[in-house]
Amino acid sequence: MRIVIFGGTGFIGKYLCTYFSNIGKDVIIVSRSKGIVQNSLIRRVTWKDLEENIEPLEGSDVFINLAGETINQRWTKKSKERILASRVDTTKKIIAIIARLKDKPKVLINGSAVGIYGMSDKESFDESSATSTEDFLAKVANEWEKEADACDKAVRLVKLRIGVVLGKEGGALQKMVLPYKLFAGGRIGTGNQWLSWIHIEDLARLIEFCILNDKMNGVVNATAPHPITNDEFGRTIARVLGRPHFLPVPSVVFKLLLGEMALMVLKGQKVLPKKVLDYGFNYNFPTIEKAIRDLLTD
Repeated sequence: MRIVIFGGTGFIGKYLCTYFSNIGKDVIIVSRSKGIVQNSLIRRVTWKDLEENIEPLEGSDVFINLAGETINQRWTKKSKERILASRVDTTKKIIAIIARLKDKPKVLINGSAVGIYGMSDKESFDESSATSTEDFLAKVANEWEKEADACDKAVRLVKLRIGVVLGKEGGALQKMVLPYKLFAGGRIGTGNQWLSWIHIEDLARLIEFCILNDKMNGVVNATAPHPITNDEFGRTIARVLGRPHFLPVPSVVFKLLLGEMALMVLKGQKVLPKKVLDYGFNYNFPTIEKAIRDLLTD
């Protein structure tokens, strides 16, 4: 099986490259530059290469699109434009490549985000829930999915709405853990905001599940089955590290430091992965306690 990963140099993409190559899959990373690859099962091609010749992608089984500028930056007018354009423009290019291929991939796993549901402390969301356009993250996810919908109908499309990914080598976890290591941990804002999370190993396994199961199509929530509140998350970190959970950070501090981006930590949504559970996917890390102990202890 040959898997093409667009956005293979980011936190999630790097993990997927290693995960799939370790189980014997051929992996092609599409990126802006060639770079160095330390694995004979992983190849790199550049976007410039593909402008001239798409032959390297002929006969590939799977396309995975995770490309896009990081949202972990202050949201100025220009940065918001880049965040949106990087996702929309890359997806357009991928759809155009698929249209040109004679031997098309069987499935396109197109990244999206649980932010598409909007923010709520009270509602629960599954794949049948309505989407929102009330905030920046929801608007970006809607536009991203809209471009993916133009994919050739012969290709199975999975719109993967990814939650907060927890891993050792990047992502949000290390920043969240730092205050506890400094004995200064506590809830953020009210602490009631939901965190729909997933261990990066389970994310890779869930993507593999979507690839192998032909019934997986359309919207798929990529989150753990047990979302938690910010306060519960902090208490779990404190318990695992043997640190106190006592110093709340007022919402106003994050608003002053981060501006509009503070939305990411002060608000959230309770998202349930109903579709993968209905089709029998089993999580290795279904609870935050198990995930945190795996990621923070040797």
